[in-house]
Amino acid sequence: MKKFVFHISLLWLCGFTFAQDPQFSQFYSNPLYLAPSFAGAAEGSRVAASYRNQWFNLPVKFITYSVSYDHYFSAFNSGIGVLVYKDAAGSGELGIFSLGVQYSYNFQVFNTWHVRPGLHFSYLEHGVVFDKLTFIDQIMYDPGGSTTFAPSIDKTRDVDVATSVLIYSKKIWFGTTVDHLLRPNISLYADKYRIPMRYTIFGGVELIRKGRLLSPIDETMAFAYMFRQQGGNFQLDLGVYWHRNPLVFGLWYRGLPPFNSQRGDALILLLGYKTPYFNIGYSYDITISNLISHAVGSHEITMSFKFLIPKRKKIGAVPCPEF
Repeated sequence: MKKFVFHISLLWLCGFTFAQDPQFSQFYSNPLYLAPSFAGAAEGSRVAASYRNQWFNLPVKFITYSVSYDHYFSAFNSGIGVLVYKDAAGSGELGIFSLGVQYSYNFQVFNTWHVRPGLHFSYLEHGVVFDKLTFIDQIMYDPGGSTTFAPSIDKTRDVDVATSVLIYSKKIWFGTTVDHLLRPNISLYADKYRIPMRYTIFGGVELIRKGRLLSPIDETMAFAYMFRQQGGNFQLDLGVYWHRNPLVFGLWYRGLPPFNSQRGDALILLLGYKTPYFNIGYSYDITISNLISHAVGSHEITMSFKFLIPKRKKIGAVPCPEF
C-alpha cells in the first residue's frame, strides 16, 4: 500500500513540476520579470517588490515573491538590473528560486521612437521540502509514522538566458520576450525535465492623455494586451487602466477564450496609488475558469520606489502603466 501511495504522490508532484512559470497580475509593477528591456527604463534607480498569494482559500498555499533593482546609466545609454524571485507551491514548497542580472541598451530612432533590446542571465534552483509532505497512508493507516520514498536530488541547479526587445514612442509601446533559451533542467530525479521556452508579446496605447501646459500629466487612460505561449499552453489577456493623479484603477480579462476555457481564467481588479517616487498597488483575481468551485481568487501586492532621478531627463519615459 505504501509503495502504491508513493507512486500516486510522485505523480502529484510531477504535475506541479510540469506546470508553467508563475505569472503576476500586476506585471508592469514587476517589469524586470516581464522583460529585461525594462532594466533602467525608469531613469535613475528603482527598487520593486511583489507578493502573490494564489487561490488563498485552498488548504495548501501557492506563494510567489519577487524583488528587483535597476538603474539607468545615461552616459552609456544602458540599464542594469538584478531580479530575485521565489515560487513555492503546496505544503512541500515545491518551486523555483531564481537570481539573475540584466542589461538593456537604449537606441533612439527618428525623433520620437526608442528601441531597447535586453538580456537576462540567471541561476535557478528547483526543489521540494520532503519533510513537510504528508502522504495518504500517514493519515489513514499509520498515524505518526513516515512514508519511505526513493531518494531524490536535494535541489536541481541550472543556468538560463532570456532576451527581449521593447519599442515605444510617447503614447505607444510594444515588445516581446523569449525566456528559457537554455531550457534548464528542473527534474528532482535522474530523468531530465527541461522547462519549455516561453514567448511573450505585450503592448498597448494611451487613449487619453491630459495635463496642463508645462506640468506633469495628471490623467491618462490606456489599453493594453499580453499574449503568452509556453509548451502547449496559450494565453491572451486584455486590460484597461485609468490614472487620475494619484490613483490608478485597472481591469483585466486574463485568458480570453478559447485559449484557456470557455469562460477564460480570471477577471483582475486593480487599485494603485502613484507618486513620482513611490507606487503601491493591490489587485484581486476573480476566478472564472473551471476552478471556480475550488479556487476563489488571488491577492497580489506590489510596491516600487524610485530615487537618484536626474533633474534633467535623458531618455523618453516608457508610456506603459506601472501596475
